[in-house]
This record gives sequence, C-alpha cells and structure tokens, in this order.
Amino acid sequence: MSKQVEIKIKYFAEGLEPIQTAAGSDWIDLRAAEEVHMEAGEYRLIPLGVGMELPDGWEAHVVPRSSTFQNYGLLQANAMGVVDGSYRGDHDQWRWPAYATREIVIPKNARICQFRIIENQPRIEFRTVEHLEGPDRGGFGSTGLQ
Repeated sequence: MSKQVEIKIKYFAEGLEPIQTAAGSDWIDLRAAEEVHMEAGEYRLIPLGVGMELPDGWEAHVVPRSSTFQNYGLLQANAMGVVDGSYRGDHDQWRWPAYATREIVIPKNARICQFRIIENQPRIEFRTVEHLEGPDRGGFGSTGLQ
C-alpha cells in the first residue's frame, strides 16, 4: 500500500476542488477558475483557482488531460509544467499555460489539466570521463520506425 501525503490547499474561487480520477491513477484533475475566451494563436495563463503547499522534498508535474486538445484545441505552451516546493505563498495561484489552436470558450470548472506529485531527485554529482562504457546505439532517434 502506498503512503498518504498531506497537501495544504487554498482555494481562490469556490467549487474548484481537485478531482482524483479513477482508482489506480495517480493523476489529479484541475479546473479552469473562470470562463476563458481565446482566439486561435492566443497564449494565456489560465487560473486554476488553487494554491498548494507541497510537502518538503516534493514537486508537482502539470500536464493537459488527454481530452483537452480534442475538446478545446489547447496545447500546453511549455510541454510540462513543474511546480516546485517553493511556490507555496498565500498568493501563489496555480495557472496553466495554454496556446489555442482555434477560437474557443472554456467554461468555468472545466477540467483542463492534471497533476501528480513526485519526490525531488537526490543531488547529482557529475564526473567527467573520456569514454562511456555502454555500447553505441547509433545516435539519438536511431532505433528505427518499427
């Protein structure tokens, strides 16, 4: 059984509680805190209506829901958002960086993205070497199409 972690959460608007999805999934859905109108080609930081105080040594990874592009034509502008543990102040509302591929209206409370928390990796010490011991695989992207 996995351990339970407590996260302090502050709501910037009512009715925006995160939704823990189906059993077996680690991802938690987040909602648009307001109705958002976007034109094709527009970029916007969509407020999610929550701020969280993550436990020490943890960070959150924020990505679109699988249906977000299909439903709204939105792409996450920076591929994946990382909310580090220091983003925990009283006014640090989480936002989702969206790029619209078509004109759309996102209703308030629409589930548009999801997050999970990950423990921070340990400190890394890099050691310079002349040669790596593994076999060469032919370069990045060289494993073929099938």
